[in-house]
Amino acid sequence: MFRRGYGGVELLLVLCGLDLSLPCPRHCICYTSPSTVSCQAHNFHAVPEGIPAQSERVFLQNNKIQRLLRGHFSPTTTMLWLYSNNISYIQPSTFHGFDRLEELDLGDNRHLKVIAADTFVGLGRLHALHLYHCGLISLPPGIFAGLHNLQYLYLQDNQLEFLEDDLFIDLLNLSHLFLHGNRLWSLRQNTFRGLGVLDRLLLHQNRIQWVDRQAFHDLRRLTTLYLFNNSLTELSGASLTLLPALEYLRLNDNPWECDCKAVSLWDWLRRFRGSTSSLMCVSPPELAGKDLKTVKKEELPSCLSGESHVRGGEIDHGESLNHLNRHRNHHNHHQRPYLPHGDQYSLPSPSPLPRPPKGGRRNCTRRGRKAKWGLNEVQVLREGDDKDYAPDDGKYDLSGNTRRKNKCIPRTSVGPPIGVQRANNRAGPHFADSLFCFSSSLLLSLISVILR
Repeated sequence: MFRRGYGGVELLLVLCGLDLSLPCPRHCICYTSPSTVSCQAHNFHAVPEGIPAQSERVFLQNNKIQRLLRGHFSPTTTMLWLYSNNISYIQPSTFHGFDRLEELDLGDNRHLKVIAADTFVGLGRLHALHLYHCGLISLPPGIFAGLHNLQYLYLQDNQLEFLEDDLFIDLLNLSHLFLHGNRLWSLRQNTFRGLGVLDRLLLHQNRIQWVDRQAFHDLRRLTTLYLFNNSLTELSGASLTLLPALEYLRLNDNPWECDCKAVSLWDWLRRFRGSTSSLMCVSPPELAGKDLKTVKKEELPSCLSGESHVRGGEIDHGESLNHLNRHRNHHNHHQRPYLPHGDQYSLPSPSPLPRPPKGGRRNCTRRGRKAKWGLNEVQVLREGDDKDYAPDDGKYDLSGNTRRKNKCIPRTSVGPPIGVQRANNRAGPHFADSLFCFSSSLLLSLISVILR
């Protein structure tokens, strides 16, 4: 029935559809329908030679491969698994022309650390990209450009501290974004811009301590948001209002400060109908250990009676300045944004940390009452800054106070009513002239009477 010479293993492979006549790398298994090369777990230190040119699926996981170079794989590849290797370098042109590739798994290559910006250029069909546990320190701008069909992006368990603005702007169909287990410490206004169909965003187990009020402005379809186990002391309720489809929210294991800055979050939680975790307060002392969701509004301290005051839309907040100073020198090379406090005001973002004024800058200093630590409140506005992004012509701008950028409003002194002489040193000569004229007129009148 079968050709003589087949052993038990060969017979089984034939029954399973494998083609033993095709060339295949040593120690690998190759078969058709679809054309597949399976070389996992063979301690390869390099991509094996002899991979058939028409291979559609290539499995090289669990080896010790160190470098990926152009020519290692065929542009006909649709699925490429390279996870759990020792890859530390990927030649930028390795995947150029791979317009059929749908899944690329580079996860668990802990020595990768850096990827060139054009590594994934042209992968228009890619729907899943795995870059988890790769030791990535940063992601260059444009690294995901053109990946319009990507649906799953795995970036968890790396060493990412900062995400460039508009990094994900081309990912029009991304539904799952995994960023947990990194070292992120802020979410800026345009961090997630363009992710209009994102369904799940996992940001837990980072170091996030500040979220811009507009950070989620494009995430209209987000249903799941994980921010637990971070360093958040506050979160604006206005930022969560931008998530109308949200169903699952986890905010536990953050050092929440349940003072007046927590009022908007408390109010949003009261209206939210989805599933949320607990939010345990660490301060003030009278609320420490309580869940913010169970605290009564009258128990929350009033900003008007504390150190924080809002006067005419201006910040009068000594603690904010102290908070800024603590983070002024933290990763300056990324120009981190400042960390605003409170929900009563809205500040432009992104913006660099305040710095001493230099030439070409205007220093607007509001004098008068000093902050708690004796510092004047200084706002440095740089000329030439780019305009902040306002989606839908400001549709989502929930702030009531808008200021013109790069303008220092001059102090205008209040003048007297029209027709009232200003009391100053120049009034003396005018008064003397008037008195002289009056005296002269009176003397002339007397002389004329006598002569009659």
